[in-house]
Amino acid sequence: MFMREKYSITLLLILMLANKHAVADLTDIEFVAIPSGSFVMGTTDIEDALIEIPPDSNLRITDEQPAHKVKLSSFEIGKFEITQGQWFSMMGTKPGPDKYWQHPKWPSLPVVSISWNMTQNFIQILNDKDNSYHYRLPTEAEFEYILRAGNDQLRPFETENMNEYAWTITNSGDVTHPVGQLKSNAFGMYDTFGNAWEWVSDWYQPDSYKYHAATNPKGSKAGTKKIRRGGSYHCASHIVRSGYRAADNPSQRYSVMGFRIVRYKR
Repeated sequence: MFMREKYSITLLLILMLANKHAVADLTDIEFVAIPSGSFVMGTTDIEDALIEIPPDSNLRITDEQPAHKVKLSSFEIGKFEITQGQWFSMMGTKPGPDKYWQHPKWPSLPVVSISWNMTQNFIQILNDKDNSYHYRLPTEAEFEYILRAGNDQLRPFETENMNEYAWTITNSGDVTHPVGQLKSNAFGMYDTFGNAWEWVSDWYQPDSYKYHAATNPKGSKAGTKKIRRGGSYHCASHIVRSGYRAADNPSQRYSVMGFRIVRYKR
């Protein structure tokens, strides 16, 4: 009887460990713990942002105001953008340009040509497989919080040092690059600016900042476009700012669009 009980306990432990590692192997996603805190969301130095915009541009950035104080609870977010390797291991598909899948380091490139709707399919599979955590896209407020990383200027680094932190049109060769190659931000996260635009959960409304909740805002309840943040390898520097907002139809797929995810204990 003792040997049978010992065998049963051992088998149970093996199965528990196997299940744990199955989830880890399936996702291979590293997360960073972001502490709770408050920050000013939106662009306070709007005149400085306007000066950067080329004279022949019709870009409008009034949707970055009013700047307003936001309080966030702690959360965990991906240290890197979701990669092609992680996407393929989960979904078994190869979205985006063929040249990225033929790249010698293809598993470490950020997966692109991902619509907002496609992110939801990926996240649903994760949630079905992992009983310990719930996964989702970051809110726009959470994403701006990690973009700013404690800084209230246009960027958390000097513009002349952007190439040290972000893949943009000036240094990317107009292609994606393996994640984590440049400097991290103050939270220890990589490629929050540049490389790939990143979808967030919120619907876009140009005046949504007027109605934001003061704590953990989730944006507008409805809309026709979802927000993306951070800029990409194809962007000029005036777009790669903490406060810059862009949006597209949830079904839209461009070769500059990717994502990262948030998780929290169930």
